[in-house]
Amino acid sequence: MSLFQLLLIALVQGVTEWLPISSSGHVLLAADYFGLQGRDEYLINSMAHFGTLLAVLLYFWRDIVKALSGLPELALWPARKTPLSPGGALALHITLSLPIALIVIALYEALLPDALKGLLRSVWTVGATTIIFGLALWWADARGARTRTVSTMRVRDSLLIGASQAVAALLPGTSRSGITMTLARALGYERTEAARFSMLIGAPLLAAAGAYALLQLAGTTQPGLATLEDGLIVAGLSFASGFASIFMLMALLKRISFLPFVLYRLALGAILLLGAPFLGLI
Repeated sequence: MSLFQLLLIALVQGVTEWLPISSSGHVLLAADYFGLQGRDEYLINSMAHFGTLLAVLLYFWRDIVKALSGLPELALWPARKTPLSPGGALALHITLSLPIALIVIALYEALLPDALKGLLRSVWTVGATTIIFGLALWWADARGARTRTVSTMRVRDSLLIGASQAVAALLPGTSRSGITMTLARALGYERTEAARFSMLIGAPLLAAAGAYALLQLAGTTQPGLATLEDGLIVAGLSFASGFASIFMLMALLKRISFLPFVLYRLALGAILLLGAPFLGLI
């Protein structure tokens, strides 16, 4: 892969990962444009996710430390039956957000035929889901004031928000961050709190994808395939652009609604559905 291709994919991933506009959809389109398919497209995408994971760990390091410090308390909680501390509660909600999505993703990888996977990753799917879930975000965000915080989160909420990640894993264009923020807003959470929890529960999934990609790329010896060096370049660039993206999103959500992101999704979806033949995407 050329340095320009790596640079573009990394920047696209970093900027879009934490915005509710579907990073996987954007990276998939960029990869298709450059002719990346199968193994290379998946692994480079995963390494880009790894870079944005490092960005969220740095930006939310206080929350990460709080959740990690609460894990021992959480492990003893069933026997002690005492109220959890804020750190223990945060660890609980992040933990509860994972199982359903992980099970669905594992079943998807193991059971779905490659032909169906290819159909789900088509430009038509990306265009349609970009519009549909953009409208869902608008609906959830426009319902009225939402003031709940993660400190008041219920078990039901973390289960539902976490489970919604499975939809994004199956349908590129949905946006993992977008659908989790949508559900959090629908459940009554304030905008920045919805974004914060979305990013925190995305970290374990991105860590798993990044670790897998590192192992696969490290063993690459066949000429012409993406290498570990390619993956590390993408991860580093995605980290830098991802951190800037998080900073921008959290600052914007203190002042504006999700409407600009909704409008962008509607425009992008329309361009993809109507202009795909002319853009060389099919």
